[in-house]
Amino acid sequence: MVENTGKDKVFNWVIYIVMGLYAFVTLLPLLFVLSNAFSSPEAVYRGQVGIIPKGISFDGINRVFRDEDIMRGYLNTLYYTAIGTVIQLVLQFTAAFPLARRDLKGKSVVNVYLVLTMFISGGMIPTYFVVKNLGLTNTIWANIIPGCVGVYNIIIIRTYINAAIPWEYQEAAMIDGANPVKTFIKIVLPLCKPIIAVMTLYAIVGYWNSYFNSLLYVTDERLWPLQRVLQRMLISSDVSSFGNGDSLAIEDQAFLSESLKYVVIVVSTLPILLIYPFFQKFFEKGIMIGGLKG
Repeated sequence: MVENTGKDKVFNWVIYIVMGLYAFVTLLPLLFVLSNAFSSPEAVYRGQVGIIPKGISFDGINRVFRDEDIMRGYLNTLYYTAIGTVIQLVLQFTAAFPLARRDLKGKSVVNVYLVLTMFISGGMIPTYFVVKNLGLTNTIWANIIPGCVGVYNIIIIRTYINAAIPWEYQEAAMIDGANPVKTFIKIVLPLCKPIIAVMTLYAIVGYWNSYFNSLLYVTDERLWPLQRVLQRMLISSDVSSFGNGDSLAIEDQAFLSESLKYVVIVVSTLPILLIYPFFQKFFEKGIMIGGLKG
């Protein structure tokens, strides 16, 4: 066993200090938001709250979770995220698998075509007319289908398959009589757990934070995702309807409005923060292997 020299110990301590400062700087905004979310609305309004809560209050949290629009937006977002993640994974993996095969003729042309779509698009207005003519406006699919396939993600998956799964595995399967579909399901997918976790996390975060599609294609408030509901609330700063229509004095509305901005940030980001630790191991491995070669 090799012992650390004096220089190695100094270097390690420098790394620990730098990473500690980096972690502190990263956590500081989160602590500030959490502190303001659970502080007295009046203290938040007057800017008296730092990273330590002042006058602990759960009024904002209670009002947010008693609001029907917030709860409906939560359920809608969970629904869109679950369905959209499955659709996204199926489409991206079924597109990446043939592009990773050595025996696919013309795959270079397909790759170039896909990459071009990353730089050239029809634009917002033509895309809107496509969605409208397909009958997707004011439906749940307007929040799911547009943009559900990412070329960048397809390239990452293709790169992972090429780097982490030897071509000989697929050749052996073909020699044993397996067709490409069976090879994909029985050989490739079981070896793609890290990149599946990465793409799942990407999809979940993307759908959870999505509001732009609903802004363009959905006018029915009953179909709005959580982020669209929160966006409207933050822009209007209207809290008079929160908490089942409780009446508030004008001054109290101003106090609560400022406090609710921090509460909704916590409400909207907490689920993602909670699920990330379950994906972290696969996430790191998938990103490292997926970036080995193009």
